[in-house]
Amino acid sequence: MGIKNKKAYSRLRIKRRIRKTIIGTAERPRMSVFRSNKQIYVQLIDDNDGTVLVAASSRINDAADTKVNKIEQARLVGTLIAEKAKAVNIENVVFDRNGYLYHGRIKSLAEAARKGGLKF
Repeated sequence: MGIKNKKAYSRLRIKRRIRKTIIGTAERPRMSVFRSNKQIYVQLIDDNDGTVLVAASSRINDAADTKVNKIEQARLVGTLIAEKAKAVNIENVVFDRNGYLYHGRIKSLAEAARKGGLKF
């Protein structure tokens, strides 16, 4: 009996390995990224309380309206999350790539968030 979806299983194993060490607090929340086939979502999470402090996605406002490729879309979401975090006085975060490789959309989102003023 084999694994039905090896790619998803591998990502889940990587995700669990990462989450063992990464914990978000109110002062330094965890910046969790989820990537679907069409969209990209990011949340700033306080793991101590189990609350989402700030969230942004490519389905909201600017990123959804513009016709750009997915890497540009991720860049727009990165700048959006940085702006929202600044509004709530959050500068330092812990980056959680959620089992995805630091490449492509994940990388462009992270670089845009850094350029927007988030430190991780």
